[in-house]
Amino acid sequence: MNKKYKFLIVASTFYPNITDSLLNGAIEELKKFEMSYDVFKVNGSLEIPVQISILLKRKKYDAAIALGCIIKGKTDHYEFISGAITNSLLSISIENSIPVSNTVLTCSNLKQATERSSKKLNRAREAVLAAISVLKN
Repeated sequence: MNKKYKFLIVASTFYPNITDSLLNGAIEELKKFEMSYDVFKVNGSLEIPVQISILLKRKKYDAAIALGCIIKGKTDHYEFISGAITNSLLSISIENSIPVSNTVLTCSNLKQATERSSKKLNRAREAVLAAISVLKN
């Protein structure tokens, strides 16, 4: 791939071990393709789409990556939050005509989240590749 793209990464700090691992995976993948990127952090996953939307209005990015983690609790809160994030990220992607990859993990427990953010099975790497696949077309 010859063209270099600018990526926006917005990561939640609510589960720092999980999101730091996802962030490292995304950055490693972007470096393989010599892509540039900016990283911004927010407190929770629900703030990710808002931050992406604000930053896309301020600066030109070719793609965005959302990094976070939501672990199911005993109430329906998990369902509402994960649905709202997914719908918001898709809307942002369509409105701005750029790929916005969703790596806000939705897991039943911390063990699942740890596995999906591990070096071996890092979902953020897949998010970068998904965004690049859209940009190449």
